[in-house]
Amino acid sequence: MDSQSSDSQPHPELVVDISISAIETPDDQSKKPSTALRMLRNFHGGYFRICLSLCSQALLWKTLIQPTADEHALRHVLSKLPSAAFTFLWGLALVTLVLLSLLYVLMCFLQFGKVKAEFLHPVGVNYLFAPWTSSILLLQSAPFTMPKNAVYCQVIWWVLVIPIAALDIKIYGQWFTKGKRFLSRVANPASQLSVVANLVGARAAAYMGWREVALCLFSTGMAHYLVLFVTLYQRLPESGEVPMMLRPVFFLFIATPSMASVAWGSINGSFDVASKMLFYLSLFLFMALASRPILFRKSMRKFSVAWWAYSFPLTILAMASIDYAQAVKGGVAHVLMLLLILVSVLVCFALMAVTSLNLNIVFLGGENPS
Repeated sequence: MDSQSSDSQPHPELVVDISISAIETPDDQSKKPSTALRMLRNFHGGYFRICLSLCSQALLWKTLIQPTADEHALRHVLSKLPSAAFTFLWGLALVTLVLLSLLYVLMCFLQFGKVKAEFLHPVGVNYLFAPWTSSILLLQSAPFTMPKNAVYCQVIWWVLVIPIAALDIKIYGQWFTKGKRFLSRVANPASQLSVVANLVGARAAAYMGWREVALCLFSTGMAHYLVLFVTLYQRLPESGEVPMMLRPVFFLFIATPSMASVAWGSINGSFDVASKMLFYLSLFLFMALASRPILFRKSMRKFSVAWWAYSFPLTILAMASIDYAQAVKGGVAHVLMLLLILVSVLVCFALMAVTSLNLNIVFLGGENPS
């Protein structure tokens, strides 16, 4: 891009590469960096999109194979899915989460400046919610039974939710104290990950019978979601545009209302009118994005980790459709559920295949988008 076109771009840009690369001297260029060092240079919090997708997909499969009171034929067919496939998927999600978490911890020790820059970045900080959210989803989808009242389950829940609450205070406190101009400048689609983390924690709390704690997390998340949704809906020109390669993050607009409908159904004990309204909103947003393939065409020309932003929202939407179909008990609702599940599974497995074919590009080839 020439200097004239770069000067015409609005500042600050919405999303930039959050990685920090050291300035290379001629001596450094003569030395080829090791594989581990190259991985650390290219690694950032955005890679936890993969964990979110795999852990949510494992939870979807567990929901499908569990016994259900839904007597519809489609539901019974889906419940016959092989449990071995679910166990393999859960194990893959666990290994991926552990490996990426260890890699990020290693980066904290060896490249703390890069981690600090990510924490201070308006986009990068949102992906710090992802490992904690993924861990909660992974525990909920465990192939073994998790006792609701077990002390160790309660301790694990607090260990995973406290970092989410701390990041909430950091992000939402800035929005509150610095005002509308600050929020309109830093708000971006990835900001919804903070809301999703609250809703996932609320659903887990409701499972353990902590209704008041679940309501606290749910109300905090939804209050800030309303502010964020309006801000993103009428974002100002000076807030900048989402770069071409990162446009898949628009699908996070689907994840928040879908997760809210599932979480509220768990808190309330039934998929009531409020849950249905949130599901309808997520379904509308999905159709609005799916009807604009041109928006994502350029971002699909070259593989990027940002592609994984498609999978997690679609999986959560499919989970919401299962609860919706069970509540409505109609043929149309079950066909819609089947279609969304198929789309979610196909997208996830396609991303797994494409990523496995591009591991060198992802970890060693310097793919930059965060």
